[in-house]
Amino acid sequence: MDISNGSVLITGGAGGFGGATARRLAKLGAKVVIADVADERGAALAAELGNGSVYLRTDIMSEDSVVAAVEAAKALAPLRAAVIAHGGPPPPDKGGRTVGRDGSRVSLAHFAHTIAVYLTSAYLVSSVAAQAMAGNEPLDSNQRGVIINTASIAGFEGQPGQVPYGAAKGGIIAMALNLARDLAPLGIRSMAIAPGTFLTFAYAMMGDDKAKETFGPLVLNPKRMGEPDEYAMLAQQIVENDFLNSTTIRLDGGQRF
Repeated sequence: MDISNGSVLITGGAGGFGGATARRLAKLGAKVVIADVADERGAALAAELGNGSVYLRTDIMSEDSVVAAVEAAKALAPLRAAVIAHGGPPPPDKGGRTVGRDGSRVSLAHFAHTIAVYLTSAYLVSSVAAQAMAGNEPLDSNQRGVIINTASIAGFEGQPGQVPYGAAKGGIIAMALNLARDLAPLGIRSMAIAPGTFLTFAYAMMGDDKAKETFGPLVLNPKRMGEPDEYAMLAQQIVENDFLNSTTIRLDGGQRF
């Protein structure tokens, strides 16, 4: 799909995955709405892109805020791609195994919050973006847009203590096909990327070197953590290749638990 005269919405656009993807899609000629709450990074990235792209502070837990972000993208150019790569606010209490060694269970509030951050908000962005894309004039390829969600290998094989997160990401995996079927008559594709262990801003508190030493050896080959631009390379290919539709692609260096 040619997005050179279109706009792109990236939630989590100031993060590792989102920022790398913004850079690649901007080089294809798209104007990017960097939707995030990291004001300094987001504004700096918009200035770096320098092609009319903008940063917009966006609360992915708020329908009004997401609608405003989509409207901002439409104001730049027809919305052709939405990349959902956001995290979210921390849960209200601790997680861990469903029942811990002390006999206490993970609260419903913790589970519901995790689902809201990683699944409900992804549906919100996907549906609002799809509604906007449905109003586009189709390209010569008869395509109107593409939606890329971010799953995780935890959605396939979550580890102890990952029940809420694994359930949310499993929902993203299921949603990729269901969305594609719903949106096919409109010429809108749906895909998901399931990353393994990537060196994003989430590891900033641990430190890059410590993260690499801890998680790099878990990857089959190459023996290192993934780089955000490797996610962005795949996102770009999904945007450009109209025959990629309705599935989730693992991007994990063969990592299995």
